[in-house]
Amino acid sequence: MEIICIDKQTFEELRVRFCKFEERLTRTCRPAEDLGLKNWLDNQEVCEVLRISKKTLQVYRAKGILPFSRIKNKLFYKPEDIRRLLELNYHPLIRSKS
Repeated sequence: MEIICIDKQTFEELRVRFCKFEERLTRTCRPAEDLGLKNWLDNQEVCEVLRISKKTLQVYRAKGILPFSRIKNKLFYKPEDIRRLLELNYHPLIRSKS
C-alpha cells in the first residue's frame, strides 16, 4: 500500500470541495423525493402487488380502471391509485349468525 502525504492546506481545499459537491448532489436529488417520484410503480411491481397478470393490468388500463403515466414505452402507476382500487373493491366478510 502506498501512503501519500499532502499538506494541511491542500487537504482542507479537498475537504471543502467535497462538501460543496455533497451539498450540490443533495440539492439535485431532493426534488424527486419531494415530489414523491421515487414511489411510482412500474408494470411488474403493480402485477406483483395486485397478484394479477400483465394482460389483466392492460385490461384495467384500457377500461380506465387504473390511471397510469407513460414515458416513452414505460408505464408508471401511483401507489395511491393502487390503494384506491383495492379500497373500492373491498368486500368485508359477513359472518352468518349461527
